[in-house]
Amino acid sequence: MAYRSSVHPRIRGAWLLSVLLIIGLGALVPSTAAASRDDPKQRWIGVWGASPLRPDPVGTTDQAILSRTGFEDQTLREIVYPHFAGSTVRIRLANTYSDQPLQIGEVHLAIQSEQASIMAGSDRPLTFSSLSSLAIPPGAEVYSDPVSLNVDPSHNLAISLYLPGPTGPITWHATGRQTLYVADGDQAAETGGASFDARTTTPAWYVIDGVEVAATSADQAAIVTFGDSITDGTNSTQDANNRWPDFLARRLAARPANALSVIDEGIAGNRVVSDTPTYVNALARLDRDVLAQAGVKYVTLLEGINDIGQTCLGNANASADDLIAGYRQLISQVHQHGLKIFGATMTPFEGAAYFCDDGEAKRTQVNAWIRSSGEFDGVIDFDQATRDPAHPTVFRADFDSGDHLHPNDAGYQAMANAIDLALFAP
Repeated sequence: MAYRSSVHPRIRGAWLLSVLLIIGLGALVPSTAAASRDDPKQRWIGVWGASPLRPDPVGTTDQAILSRTGFEDQTLREIVYPHFAGSTVRIRLANTYSDQPLQIGEVHLAIQSEQASIMAGSDRPLTFSSLSSLAIPPGAEVYSDPVSLNVDPSHNLAISLYLPGPTGPITWHATGRQTLYVADGDQAAETGGASFDARTTTPAWYVIDGVEVAATSADQAAIVTFGDSITDGTNSTQDANNRWPDFLARRLAARPANALSVIDEGIAGNRVVSDTPTYVNALARLDRDVLAQAGVKYVTLLEGINDIGQTCLGNANASADDLIAGYRQLISQVHQHGLKIFGATMTPFEGAAYFCDDGEAKRTQVNAWIRSSGEFDGVIDFDQATRDPAHPTVFRADFDSGDHLHPNDAGYQAMANAIDLALFAP
């Protein structure tokens, strides 16, 4: 079972525990095919990511209910959009927020053709330490063995997981913005997709939380976009890959000899300095969602509007000074790992459900600090890129998704276009 080459000690411990418990559980079935072996000198680059969340204890949406009821004798075909090209690939599965082992019966990786069908000749059965099924211990993450598959940003990937179950409450990512396909029984190897039901009301990911490719040159690296729902792509068109990190990845890919990937680590509703029932604050998840990502060299930070808005509603208590102190902690810890971090200004929110005048004053104060403090390695001015010039506290009408908080596809593209790619110079 592969693991991050520059892994944080806590995650290395989880991996070792995974190996010990998997052996002890005796839940593995040997694979009939020889698996690729990890090269200890091989560098990996993250090409897709989704921050894991706790099962939602109270949510009433279909995807939230599934996070706490789980799956039994079902195959999930989950669609992800890689942000970089490579010919050797592996995936990461997470049982981060469970109190019981998660049984994985079979896993396949392929290139999506359309809907639940996959491209002919692209199906790859995956193994984990040469074994085709496993039990992921509570709190652990596991990597597949590497396989040969040409991955690039022009095609989505399909990851098929057979979950014998019952899984019970399951680790997930709520804002998938990709249709989830579900089939009864073990259909992980099916290529046509006829057995799968499209769960269009369930745009979430379950268990999967990373895809990586083998680096082929020393200059290849990843940008982690660390943030909240605006980075997660809330209200972008489903199945269109129109989150602002997607647009950024396409801008980068259009450059000659591009060496940079993008890993989207946004969580809808995330805050800098306080938790909710389903996720931890930005400081608490920094190690896992940023510092431990494969090949990371740069970080963008867009967080704080939820701290402000929830304070307006009386559900949190965050001052502008609290946010700035949180930013300084994130900057310090990112710098300690030799990475660069770029601060993004918070976008307008007048008219949003949790807007208040005091919150707007905080946003203005914090944005001024981001622009002028000099503590970030650079600034990305998303506020300026999306605001109405005649009314700067609101979105431009043609960039507003309708809730006055999240951009539409055009707004997300404008955000990506506002980023000076020279920030990511060596």
